[in-house]
Amino acid sequence: MTGPRDADISESAEYQLEFADLPHLLRAWRAEAGAKLGRGKALPQKEVALRMGVSERWYRALESGAQVPLTSDTLTQLADALVLGPDERTALYSYRLAEVSDERQPTDDIRRYGRLKEFVDAQTMFPAYLIDQAWNVIAYNALMARWFPWVREPEANLMRWVLLNPDSRVQLVDWRKQASLYLAQLRFALFRNPDDPTLQDLLTGVRREPICQELWDAGPRIIAFRQGGRFRLELPHVSPTELVVTAQVLLPAYLPGARFVTLMPA
Repeated sequence: MTGPRDADISESAEYQLEFADLPHLLRAWRAEAGAKLGRGKALPQKEVALRMGVSERWYRALESGAQVPLTSDTLTQLADALVLGPDERTALYSYRLAEVSDERQPTDDIRRYGRLKEFVDAQTMFPAYLIDQAWNVIAYNALMARWFPWVREPEANLMRWVLLNPDSRVQLVDWRKQASLYLAQLRFALFRNPDDPTLQDLLTGVRREPICQELWDAGPRIIAFRQGGRFRLELPHVSPTELVVTAQVLLPAYLPGARFVTLMPA
């Protein structure tokens, strides 16, 4: 069994990241590892295997998509060998390891989110909102609606607003940087939930927008959660001067993917 030529990995469109495909991620991460280690090209499969302490044949099989045993220790060795950061490690572990939380959740929105909606509404000091795993806005407080009136719209979606609404490019200072960070979160979400219809729809929209497609293709960056993410905002209807806030993110227990977020002064 032979693997792809390492020299081609960073150049060929064939190796653009496919969100639900571990082999494509491994190839992209080998290219990233080579850059991090100052090699100027992707780490060879043989070196990754050596760094892991496994056979080259075993690693080639993994990167080709074969079903090979992956224990927690093996995942750690793989992450170390590829010089992965914490978010990439989270994505890698979630590929094989089961969720700790109870998957048998009630499907009724009132039962799932009722008390959390009350909690969001009770926040009066800072803008606050609740989103699900696909960035659909589930709840928001009065300050959030004042800062960002679009949250009142039916089927409001934070990711769609950031990436595809022209208003975001005015209100979010350094929009390209912020869009890249949101795309890295979208990549993580798609890797964990590749069949989610809303995420699929978001990806379709991204690929229709030239700037977003360019940013998507720029690299295999993955971000799990942006705790403490810093935003500079131009909101003349709120403040005559630029606002600088950080996003404080809480993950509600037993609601996988849901996030409670407050925007606090930086």
